[in-house]
Amino acid sequence: MGHRIGIVNYLELEPKPVLRHEVCDACGARFWGRRNACACCGGEAFHVKDAPDTGVLRAFTIVHRAAPGVPVPFAAAIVELDDATFISANLLSIELDPAAITLGQRVKMTTFVAGTDTEGTEAVAFGFIAVAEQEEALS
Repeated sequence: MGHRIGIVNYLELEPKPVLRHEVCDACGARFWGRRNACACCGGEAFHVKDAPDTGVLRAFTIVHRAAPGVPVPFAAAIVELDDATFISANLLSIELDPAAITLGQRVKMTTFVAGTDTEGTEAVAFGFIAVAEQEEALS
């Protein structure tokens, strides 16, 4: 098996998959990916913090047209993580019917291999799956 890399720089894979955000030292604002300055206060000092892997579905759309090579349909979503940080990602392993998706439902981050290059390097992406309340209580 080849090397594995996160598809975005804020997805760390080892020792277990986690999303990491940049947190402004001055005001506490959180951002995905590296920042040079805080968009809220202009601060230039940041620290990295692990984001929770669970949250609540706040918005979604079923996408039927996409760039060539992107399989459709898929569900694009906005998730509010348990630390009140918002992130966009796809909903995975769900029925692609708006009536089957509930705003406010609990979701959990998961990862999947989005592609593999000719040298066997796997590009790993993330998305969210619906979580039953009893499943979340066990984790």
